Amino acid sequence: MMPSTGTERTKLSDVGTVEVQLDSLNSGQMGHQNTSTIAPHRHRKNTFKSKAFIIAVTFSSVLILAMCIGFFVHYKLGGNPEDEDQRSTWDVELSKEQQTWYDRGMEELEVAINREINRRRAKNVVLFVGDGMGPNTVTASRIYGYKEEGLLAWERFPHMGLLKTYCADKQVPDSFSTATALFGGVKTNYETGGVDSSVSLANCSASLDESHHVHSILKWAQEDGMRTGFVTTTRVTHATPAALYAHVADRRWECETVMPQSALQEGCIDIARQLVELPTGRGINVIMGGGRQMLVSNVTDTPEDPLDTWAGHATDGRNLIKDWQNQKSGDGARHAIIQNNGELRNLNAQDVDYVLGIFANGHLKYDHERNLSDTGMPSLSNMTLKALEVLGNSDKGFLLVVEAGMVDQAHHRGQARKALGEVLALNEAVQATLTQLKDQLDETLIIVTADHSHSLTINGHPERGANILGLAGNSKTEETPYTTLTYGTSYNGFQVDSETLQRVNPALSDTTDWEYTQQAAINTNENLHGGSDVTIHAHGAMSYLFHGVHEQSYVAHVISYALRIGRFRDSTIAESLADLIPL
Repeated sequence: MMPSTGTERTKLSDVGTVEVQLDSLNSGQMGHQNTSTIAPHRHRKNTFKSKAFIIAVTFSSVLILAMCIGFFVHYKLGGNPEDEDQRSTWDVELSKEQQTWYDRGMEELEVAINREINRRRAKNVVLFVGDGMGPNTVTASRIYGYKEEGLLAWERFPHMGLLKTYCADKQVPDSFSTATALFGGVKTNYETGGVDSSVSLANCSASLDESHHVHSILKWAQEDGMRTGFVTTTRVTHATPAALYAHVADRRWECETVMPQSALQEGCIDIARQLVELPTGRGINVIMGGGRQMLVSNVTDTPEDPLDTWAGHATDGRNLIKDWQNQKSGDGARHAIIQNNGELRNLNAQDVDYVLGIFANGHLKYDHERNLSDTGMPSLSNMTLKALEVLGNSDKGFLLVVEAGMVDQAHHRGQARKALGEVLALNEAVQATLTQLKDQLDETLIIVTADHSHSLTINGHPERGANILGLAGNSKTEETPYTTLTYGTSYNGFQVDSETLQRVNPALSDTTDWEYTQQAAINTNENLHGGSDVTIHAHGAMSYLFHGVHEQSYVAHVISYALRIGRFRDSTIAESLADLIPL
């Protein structure tokens, strides 16, 4: 043991001795103390009486007291955010007008505070796309269906963001280019799809270069053994679904009659054939929508099921529905072809692995126009729920894309009520999906978004509770009323009275009628798209990855990462990201 020195500090074990000696000094027993312990005591006694020490102790006491008061106010009165049982609020008397909004604010705050982050790898993904469903369309639909204070199903999702919808060469995009961004993670040129921006519009030869093909989330999922499907209220060869499986230089090339001879001679094949003949299309487990006129030659036009005269129809003798059936039979795959409500309802999903549902020559009927009998066309909810049943027959998980395509079709014709009605039909499909998958929500990523917006505006200062389809006020110049909803551009929307040469008075029409065409600032062949950002809402596994303003192409990469497909399939990239963002 080292010998003790004069400079050695008092050991921790000697503290008790010093304290005893201090007590003895205070009782007047100084004569019995050892001098070696008296010296430090005298030093401390002088220190305790110094002004600096007294000021320090006083300041510390005040600081500690202030901290105690602060902690009391924060945790006792204000509530501990981490302890729900301890949280309370100040007891403030409010008028009933104020209390209503304070109560609603508290309800929303509770939801936000209790929100949990689900970092699980997703087993399933359901992606809903409202075609043309911009922010104003969502707002107007919410008011139309649930009044100002209501919410649509997806507006209750915990995570949301905004998507920038411009395409590679246009500020305002079309549905083919935006769908390629959504499903393939790459922005491309206006009216092209499944190809990158090196392919210009209608350039067949460039589109044949496979190095410039953009592959979709459906292909990535198929490569991982997942089940895949899509449901749409438009033609199955229309722009949005086509981006899932086709690689085309022009969205109009749905069948051979609309393709230039030069493209056919170069070897380009139409979208309908790519759906049935090429690997990605052939691998899709569920295909539901319209578009018989593109798949089968010379189909019959009827009042109940008219041809879509805005598009072509096949005349080359094809019957791609029969070809699809022959393929599945040859592969020994369990399959079914369905064509109406009754066949959809009676389909036993447990008996099939592949379903082709073609319910109309062109697009499906608007939801409010549907024939509800067995011979009629199904709703978006009907198709979505049956698709989920078929896709759920596998332990590998599934990827389903659901398009509410008739929102866009109504907007293109300037008929706002039809567009709002289709958004509410989408809302029913989302709510039905949440109910059907209630036991799988923790392992399922559900996304609701739009591909682009429209030029719909919500105008004036109508009273709260007023009909969103009604009048908002009078114009400043001619004192003619105007409706709450108008368009920037519209087909037959620029309406002028031939006698007065002024804007037609909408009060003379039933602005709530399904067929009413909203007025617009500029007349065009049809209502054109809007260029605003669109919202994206997410629920379930990995939904927190939507959190701000994103490029539209970001969505495909989130889905790829959440499912570990595509570039993230068994890759070191996925594992590296997983280390940064633990599952």
